[in-house]
Amino acid sequence: MAQLLAVVGGGDLSTHAVLAAEALRKAAGRRNTPITLELRGKGASGNPLSDAAIAEARAVLLVGEGDLGEGRFGALHRARAAIEDVLTDVNAVFDRLGAGAEAPSPAASAAAPPKKIVAITSCPTGIAHTFMAAEGIQAAAQALGHAVRVETQGSVGARDALTAPEIAAADIVLIAADTGVDRARFAGKRVYATNTKAAIRDGKGLIATALAEAQMQPAGGTEATADGPARPAAAEKQAGAYKHLMTGVSFMLPFVVAGGLLIALAFAFGGIDAMKPENAGTLGYALGEIGAKAAFALIVPALAGYIAYSIADRPGIAPGMIGGMLAANLQAGFLGGIAAGFIAGYTTRFLARHIRLHKNLEGLKPVLILPLLATTVTGLLMVYVVGVPVAAVLAALTEWLKGMQGASALVLGLVLGGMMAVDMGGPINKAAYASAAALLSSGVDAPMAAVMLGGMTPPLGIALATRLFPSRFTAPERETGGAAAVLGAAFITEGAIPFAAADPLRVIPSMVAGSAVAGAIALTSGVTLKVPHGGLFVLPIPNAVTNVTGALIALAAGTLVTGLLVGLLKKRAT
Repeated sequence: MAQLLAVVGGGDLSTHAVLAAEALRKAAGRRNTPITLELRGKGASGNPLSDAAIAEARAVLLVGEGDLGEGRFGALHRARAAIEDVLTDVNAVFDRLGAGAEAPSPAASAAAPPKKIVAITSCPTGIAHTFMAAEGIQAAAQALGHAVRVETQGSVGARDALTAPEIAAADIVLIAADTGVDRARFAGKRVYATNTKAAIRDGKGLIATALAEAQMQPAGGTEATADGPARPAAAEKQAGAYKHLMTGVSFMLPFVVAGGLLIALAFAFGGIDAMKPENAGTLGYALGEIGAKAAFALIVPALAGYIAYSIADRPGIAPGMIGGMLAANLQAGFLGGIAAGFIAGYTTRFLARHIRLHKNLEGLKPVLILPLLATTVTGLLMVYVVGVPVAAVLAALTEWLKGMQGASALVLGLVLGGMMAVDMGGPINKAAYASAAALLSSGVDAPMAAVMLGGMTPPLGIALATRLFPSRFTAPERETGGAAAVLGAAFITEGAIPFAAADPLRVIPSMVAGSAVAGAIALTSGVTLKVPHGGLFVLPIPNAVTNVTGALIALAAGTLVTGLLVGLLKKRAT
């Protein structure tokens, strides 16, 4: 029977190529159209087309870039599409194939000449979404014929940093970030800002929108000018409270990680009493001082300072950090720090936009006027209005969390664990993670265990399912299962995204169930975690995890539940 052929070449973007191939397979099934797929490219290859299949085919669809083996098809009718076209509207791609004429490539059909684009991507932890967004932008720019350079940012710093000549030569600056990004170096350039999700879902559409709507970035960060706010209008719509909070969490995490591990090492070297005054001068006592009285003391100021930075740019850092320090001194903890950050940020931005000075005195605003006035307002509000009631709320919350037993621990573990698997790095996942990470600064480390174990379970469970039920997965999916296991072991929940995208109605509920089980077992068995990341690699560190056996049991149980449910619910792969 004559059929369609499709060759998907992902280059280095193997995840996108697998998703595109799965979308084509499902669309062909809905149309009752026989199709044979070949996946080509680094890290994604399988099901090579046979000579017999090529001889019987009536048309071939070439998707993506790179070596697609086009010479094999002779005079066979063919059509082309970008991976983004398939992921965005697979039915339109099939209509193009059946129309009888080869469609031009996106680059050839672009009305505008090629552009030079520099981009920055960033998410709160600087891991999966940061690089998925970078891949989306790179693939879309390549499909549209534009030159692009992407700098990835996260809590570990910048990678592939943009150089001054690259920025100077660029036509636009594209920022796809869930955290605040310093824009001082982009003064005089057209800038467009959005979140990472836009780059992951529709990189091609994002670039088209950015080219049309990017606005000039004036000198002086995001301070107001006579022409209006420095942030593009689209960025103002996108930058809400969630993004500002995630920026603060992103900068806070290194303090939590360093402090937690140093405290654990202090106990390892000096025993449970390592930090008592009588042990002064010992290595354990010194490590404890560094971790508890230095790193942990800066957690709340860093959280508040960089929430304010996300709102008001650099002028907001000093008022935010000072407000955060007041919150810590008033025993208002991370809740007070969040309040201080938002108060400082919005106060600074309001003052920046409404204080008008002669141009010769404008330089005094960021270094004198804004820090002084914003710090005064923030400090007075923290001391007289916010600090005491927030401290009372935090104390009550802390006592309840520390005293959790039985049903309350079970329910909280189910909720936190399940939230980690609902959207795998999205807002719900990040809300649970940010809450648990912030609680570490108040000495509550049980929720972090439920969150991390619940976040490791989805990719580990998927990897297990590909081994227990191989017939439920395609060959490329079975190969990807090994990579998902490694990502899961490192607490990168996003490793399960390709499988969830291919079959969300069956896979996502299975992952939520497994993560909820892992979180519930962790909290009811007294597992605690002093660091907010690391996965299996933090288990050998002395005292980083309390009740390691319970943690392993919780992880194994959650993984098994996810693996079995995925295998039982998924249909046999065609």
